[in-house]
Amino acid sequence: MASVGKVIRYDEVRGYGFIAPAEGGEDVFVHANDFGDQRGLVHSGMRVEYEVEVGDRGLKVASLRVLEPATPARSERDAATVRAGVPGDDEGMCDVLSGRELMVEVTEALIGKVPALTGAQIAAIRQTVVDLARSHGWVES
Repeated sequence: MASVGKVIRYDEVRGYGFIAPAEGGEDVFVHANDFGDQRGLVHSGMRVEYEVEVGDRGLKVASLRVLEPATPARSERDAATVRAGVPGDDEGMCDVLSGRELMVEVTEALIGKVPALTGAQIAAIRQTVVDLARSHGWVES
């Protein structure tokens, strides 16, 4: 059965990334070869339709079709400005993220800093962070 989701992290150098299912649940590993001729166009935010199989390390893509080559919602510069809290951007305000958006940000940060983490470890850490953020009202419901 096909699922729909968005690429939330893709490392072009290493040739792999992860898809966040639109219906929620565990992220799915995706390899550059799964994109075929479109592998050079892959980026975060890209909507895809895919089928899943269980691999040795968890869920992975069995087949994939690009639905729309979406562009990222914010540029890296804009994201860095928000994270740094630079005054003058929205009068010193910062973006309020949804729980899902926070999960994406946490996932990208963890993979970037500690690439040896497993999918299960990343899922546990990011859920803990989102729960903490919700308990303090730091994210939208």
